[in-house]
Amino acid sequence: MSSKTILVIEDDPFIRESIQDVLSLEGYQIQTAANGALGVKLALETLPDLILCDVAMPAMDGYAVLAQLQQHPATATTPFIFLTARTTRADLRQGMNLGADDYLVKPCTATELLQAITRRFERQAAIQSRAKSQMQALRQNIAQSLPHELNTPLNGILGFSELLFREAETIERAEVKEFAESIHSSALRLHQLLQNFLLYSQLELLTQNPERQQQLQSQCTHGADLILAESAQQIAESRQRSADLKVQSSDPLDLVLGMAESHFYKLVEELLSNAFKFSEPGETVNVSSGRQGGQFWLAITNQGRGMTPEQIASLGAYMQFERKCYEQQGAGLGLIIVQRIIDLYGGSLQISSQLQGMTHVEISLPIGAG
Repeated sequence: MSSKTILVIEDDPFIRESIQDVLSLEGYQIQTAANGALGVKLALETLPDLILCDVAMPAMDGYAVLAQLQQHPATATTPFIFLTARTTRADLRQGMNLGADDYLVKPCTATELLQAITRRFERQAAIQSRAKSQMQALRQNIAQSLPHELNTPLNGILGFSELLFREAETIERAEVKEFAESIHSSALRLHQLLQNFLLYSQLELLTQNPERQQQLQSQCTHGADLILAESAQQIAESRQRSADLKVQSSDPLDLVLGMAESHFYKLVEELLSNAFKFSEPGETVNVSSGRQGGQFWLAITNQGRGMTPEQIASLGAYMQFERKCYEQQGAGLGLIIVQRIIDLYGGSLQISSQLQGMTHVEISLPIGAG
């Protein structure tokens, strides 16, 4: 006996009862609704495991039902199968564009109906299994890297401040300055980690807030090429690598990007910081940018540690590679923050790399209207 609950939204009582009989015999728990409004109400109240919904219904059709349910986090990812007599490509495309998981054409046989439901539950189980594995990997990475990254700067702050407190009467002026610089450096490192953690959390929450996404996507970043050049120079200077930086723009105009300015600054900061972090002094970091069609592209290339194809495919929050072999700062949030920001604005990210060789990172972002 299945414990799965299926909600059937169908205005034709004969079809609704027939579907209920077929699915009940298979052990599914069945709920029914005679119209779209009642179907939405039941879905939000009972949270079924899957929804079968007719398209052509009075007052609220199936498309409107799906659109309303996707606005609620509790039902946004519920498997949804359309039942319809409409068979045109435009109808199929409309349903799939709205996010339907399948599209059954009436009349369908009991076998076709059951196969579609089984396929959907199997697909959902595979997705949940993959998500579970990714979550386990995330927990493991957090357990391995985050405590170290929090404790290292915190220990520096506590240790040097304690020395200042205990030895205040005997410490020489030069040592006071040295201790203060160490405390400040550790505090900046801790601040950066916390800021990245908060930004990552905000970006994850944004995936469930379409209204806020639209607000951000309506913002503009003016002078993206100038921001890129200035930020790159500042990052290079902070690492005493100015001589290693090469910046070139094939389209040095007042580019306007369709994104929040703070997010563009963050993209540049993380990508350039990684390029310098994972390359040696004396190795060139090349930065190039330009415009192609309605897209702004930015490419950063460096020679350094590099990554394997497997490591690139496994990039995720808190992921650090070869930590036993290399001492590195950061919780591994940089690239996943970059990916989340790019996804938010409909851009793309491509990484090609070789171990102990070249790493090439290229992003593409939509150009705004200004």
